[in-house]
Amino acid sequence: MAEEKKVAVQEKKTPAKKTEASKMDKFISWCKKLPSRIAKPFKNMWYELKKVSWPSKRKLIACSVTVLLFMLFMGIVIGLLDLGATQLVSLLVL
Repeated sequence: MAEEKKVAVQEKKTPAKKTEASKMDKFISWCKKLPSRIAKPFKNMWYELKKVSWPSKRKLIACSVTVLLFMLFMGIVIGLLDLGATQLVSLLVL
């Protein structure tokens, strides 16, 4: 019986060392895989950018001009609304 207890105690200590070693192995494995895990999203991004169908120069200029004209129009509309609101408030206050 005493021998069985000693064997049981030794068995309990042995797995503890294995878990410490396995934790260290996991950490080392994690460190080795880290550069590839960092680079993978950038590689995927590069491949996706290669798949994009970019517009022609003429189409790009046309779209840019459209956006700029819309921004100018909205700036004028908002400016007129602000001017009208300012005039309305000044009439109500006086």
